[in-house]
Amino acid sequence: MSPLLDASACHNLLRSFLAEDIGTGDITTETTVSSLQRGRGEVIAKSPLTLAGIELFAEVFRVLDAGTEVQLLSHDGEALMPGQVPARLSASARALLTGERVALNLLQRLSGVATRTHQFVHAIAGTQAQILDTRKTTPGLRALEKYAVRVGGGKSHRKDLGEAVLIKENHIRLAGGVSAALAAAQAVKGRVKWIEVEVTNLDELRAALRHDPDVILLDNMKPPLVRQAVEMIHKHEAPNKILAEASGGITLENVREFAEAGVDWISIGALTHSAAAVDLSFEIEPE
Repeated sequence: MSPLLDASACHNLLRSFLAEDIGTGDITTETTVSSLQRGRGEVIAKSPLTLAGIELFAEVFRVLDAGTEVQLLSHDGEALMPGQVPARLSASARALLTGERVALNLLQRLSGVATRTHQFVHAIAGTQAQILDTRKTTPGLRALEKYAVRVGGGKSHRKDLGEAVLIKENHIRLAGGVSAALAAAQAVKGRVKWIEVEVTNLDELRAALRHDPDVILLDNMKPPLVRQAVEMIHKHEAPNKILAEASGGITLENVREFAEAGVDWISIGALTHSAAAVDLSFEIEPE
């Protein structure tokens, strides 16, 4: 299992995924396939992709059959072309049939996130900017989807609400403004990884700079305005460097414009909430 994943937590997740799918039992497999039958299965890429989750794929079958034998031919982070086989398995035929859907769904989903992330990372190559994920993840799958982002070359933003302060539009409105929100946030400085505030215009940016936050999120600004905002941040004298983050309205077609505007981070919710599952198949034969 990758050191980026908690093996015990992943094992528990896989058990819960299988329980959801199996229900009271895989009645079709149990009535048509002998418990003594063994099978061989191989994963086949059907489209170009960045692989993510292949060890989790194999672990699904180990949960069902401790005697599962796995041959990994590719590893997470590798680019695959159609026809390539990243893994072969040998196990109880019942285990292969029962675990197929859960294992394949997970592999397709995570590889989709990694593939999408890699496309964004490639699009800004040569700039100082980094591609980050967000908390716009599937409930229950956050750790796995954020892992897939890292496999694709991206970085993780906050893992949860307790890791850092991120003051957004609704916080600002309820707190009474950018200055009031940032002043209140100083109470937890040192207890969180960073304090960040979202701004949507240059007036809000000026108010934010007076409090020297660690990160300023430039939300839904066009690249020319982002460039102007970054220049203001760089000119501002602060005890430590203030990072500039861009988010909102960012696509593969315009992401490089944002990167070249000088931001440090580019956070993209679509890495996880809109990544399409890649095309992979799992073909099983009698052993």
